[in-house]
Amino acid sequence: MRVLLVALIFVAGVIIAYFLTNSSGDEKPLKIYNPIDVESEMVDEDLVRKGFGHTIQEFSFTDQTGKTYGSKDLKGKIYVGEYFFTTCGTICPKMNAEMQRVQEAFKGNDQFKIVSFTVDPETDTVAQMKNYADGHGADPNQWHFLTGEKKDLYQLARRSFFVLKPAEAANQGDVGSDFIHTNYFVLVDTKKRIRGYYDGTNPVEVDKLIGDIKKLLEEN
Repeated sequence: MRVLLVALIFVAGVIIAYFLTNSSGDEKPLKIYNPIDVESEMVDEDLVRKGFGHTIQEFSFTDQTGKTYGSKDLKGKIYVGEYFFTTCGTICPKMNAEMQRVQEAFKGNDQFKIVSFTVDPETDTVAQMKNYADGHGADPNQWHFLTGEKKDLYQLARRSFFVLKPAEAANQGDVGSDFIHTNYFVLVDTKKRIRGYYDGTNPVEVDKLIGDIKKLLEEN
């Protein structure tokens, strides 16, 4: 009887250990973000109630090498997007120091790209962007610094990436008075869906971003 009891306890322990091990290994898939999941102040009024099906709109700008680069080049890729400007002396240097870590983590992986959109295209010419990119060790095959028409850059921020902070969104009816100054990195999957927002000045959140990129790469 005692042997049977010991055997039952052993078997029960094995079963419990199995479920604990497998449940701890199960990770929830990354969230898919739609306009309804973001602060309403950051979203154009006609998109606020959209709860599914949001994707990043088509775009085409000029990168630091003078070549056209955009959504067609990112088809089937995982990428991180950010908004910045080269003369920023506050959060941008911290963000792009962290972005260098992201680039290093996926160096040479053609399935992953980084896209940095300027918020100050009047200053950030192709030559200015190239100097900045070179100064940050950006691989032009993986990390693209994009400039173009301000209205197009800002429309993409408002209607696709949702990175206008509430205080800035108050001016979104007047493109000329807008100025995006956000610390968010935005993770986009191969289907052009937003899968995460991360504080680009926070190394802990950037570590999470790196981990989430790895998850998406494994899924694909």
